[in-house]
Amino acid sequence: MNPLTLALLLSLAAGLSMAAGALIAVKERIARDWLRQEVRHTIIAFGGGALLAAVALVLVPEGAKHHTPVSATLLFVGGGIAFMLIDRALAAKGGAMSQLLAMLLDFVPEAIALGAALAVGGGQAYLLAFLIGLQNLPEGFNAYREIRDSEGLAPGKIILAFTGLALLGPVSAWLGFAVLVDMPVTLGGIMLFTSGGILYLVFQDIAPQVPLKRAWAPSQGAVAGFALGLVGHLLVG
Repeated sequence: MNPLTLALLLSLAAGLSMAAGALIAVKERIARDWLRQEVRHTIIAFGGGALLAAVALVLVPEGAKHHTPVSATLLFVGGGIAFMLIDRALAAKGGAMSQLLAMLLDFVPEAIALGAALAVGGGQAYLLAFLIGLQNLPEGFNAYREIRDSEGLAPGKIILAFTGLALLGPVSAWLGFAVLVDMPVTLGGIMLFTSGGILYLVFQDIAPQVPLKRAWAPSQGAVAGFALGLVGHLLVG
């Protein structure tokens, strides 16, 4: 298969996992409230573990190849600060649009990196596609519930919106494949900047939602998410 076609298909599939997560949330039928909360928090933790795997195993190592320690550190820290400011602005605004924008903060840069990785023929592209899909599934699950509870939108409209977001994956992958692959310093900067932002989101937005009294499953969900990312890294490494 043509590498560009593969990049477009992989990024689309990874993006559609957001809609798949929403479908799982629609079909969820758990009677007991404590079990419902346990499942929800475990899924959120799983996504956090997958995000950490993407940062630690792909984005930072690949991005740092084209930067000095000083520039890499500044970009990483700058990403954390920028995402913090965006997160605070979105929190102040609220609403469904803010949820959708928050989901794109990590998806679009990762899809760009995916396209660039496939352009140079790196095996890391498959790992990154796997990790993007892995994290988007619980993100779609959680975002669906939050949008439904806060906005009262019909399930079909939310799932359609998530499907629309997935279409930005191929666009971003094309940008990385056709344009940024010849600009390694810029691409590496995007990966490092995004990594700092993702790390902020994990500990600001995801981790606080995980703990439950006398519950072990949420923490194990984070371990499982990272472990799957590690296994993928070892298989393609």
